[in-house]
Order: sequence, then structure tokens, then C-alpha cells
Amino acid sequence: MMPPEAPADGNTATGETPPAVSVCASPLPGLTVMAKRRDFLAAARARRQGTQGMMVQARNRRDDDATIRVGFTCSKKVGNAVARNRAKRRLREIARMVLPELGRPGWDYVLIGRRDETGTRDFTALESDFRYALRKLHAPKTAPDK
Repeated sequence: MMPPEAPADGNTATGETPPAVSVCASPLPGLTVMAKRRDFLAAARARRQGTQGMMVQARNRRDDDATIRVGFTCSKKVGNAVARNRAKRRLREIARMVLPELGRPGWDYVLIGRRDETGTRDFTALESDFRYALRKLHAPKTAPDK
């Protein structure tokens, strides 16, 4: 079966015909996705904020790189592969919408899905959860009372 853009005779097309293969844009424009285990472990040792829909870990890399990096994870507690992928897709979309606005350059963020919440929670509530977590994570640390 030939794609609809391919000519019937098999010769290369000329003119205004679009290519048969599309070029996909970056899944998270303006953000870099973390893939190395050591980056996730470093974020796990940094600040964290839990919300009803997710757990957010954030760390200032303290390097000269001004990119915002983000990682996503869901354990098997979230559910089967379908449930985990749904939760991660929702977290990716939340990060794509919110981090360019509220994320800080030079920081790493890890979004962790919660069982029975991330995949089923209302999307606007999930976005509100993430905004709340970022405000708390970027608030100045206060010294404990003695």
C-alpha cells in the first residue's frame, strides 16, 4: 500500500506534493527531557512537594546551563502499562503547559504519578496541583522555630 502522497507510477513527485514522511516537532518545546538515572537520583535528594495528583521533585543544578529539564515516572503501583502511560501523558502535557511559565532556568523537575489519582483526576485540578507544587518549591526556605 502506498501513502496518498506517493505517485502511482513510483517516480518521484514534482511540484506542490507534500512529503510522505512528516517531521515531528519536539514533544516538549523549550524543555529538555531527562533520561539518565543519575539525574533522577539527584532530584530525589532535593526538594519535593506532594499534591493530591502527583509528587514533584525539584533541584537547582547550579551549573551554567540555563535549560529547564523535566523527567516523568510512574511506578507499577499506578497500574498496568496502559494506566502508567496515560498518567505520564497527562504529566507531560501539564509540564508542557506550566513549566515555560513557572519553571526556573537551570532547574530539574521530576513529576511522579500517584496511584488512582494522576490518571483519573480532573485535568484542571491536576494543573492546579502542579502550579501549587511549583510555588511551594520555589518559596524561600524558612528556618525552623526553636
